[in-house]
Amino acid sequence: MRFELLGKENLVVMHTASTYPALYEELNLRVIPMMKQRYDVPVGYSGHETGLSTSIASVALGACVVERHITLDRAMWGSDQAASVEPQGFAHLVRDIRLVETAMGDGVKRVIEREVPIMKKLRRIDTKGSGL
Repeated sequence: MRFELLGKENLVVMHTASTYPALYEELNLRVIPMMKQRYDVPVGYSGHETGLSTSIASVALGACVVERHITLDRAMWGSDQAASVEPQGFAHLVRDIRLVETAMGDGVKRVIEREVPIMKKLRRIDTKGSGL
């Protein structure tokens, strides 16, 4: 892709499978980190699948934006209603994305404070009667 005309400032490239609803085997979420590296721009995900798990997974793979269609009732008539998210589902999507973002951490492996008492308990050696 050439960005000379658009520039890269305020640009996000969106990955999607444009079928309604998209099948899970069509989503190819692993392309998200590849696109980030190849084009050196933020990459988002536009989900047209049923369910929320793959939209959440896109965040774990580096998507900085998630776009989903919203509807009042998935049973309504329309070409993308089945792939849309109802308000309660949208609230769950946002909640779970925020949890994944928190869980991703900073990438530095360390012993966290809450692990110390457990670590001490598990590493304690009972020397009574062991001949040590």
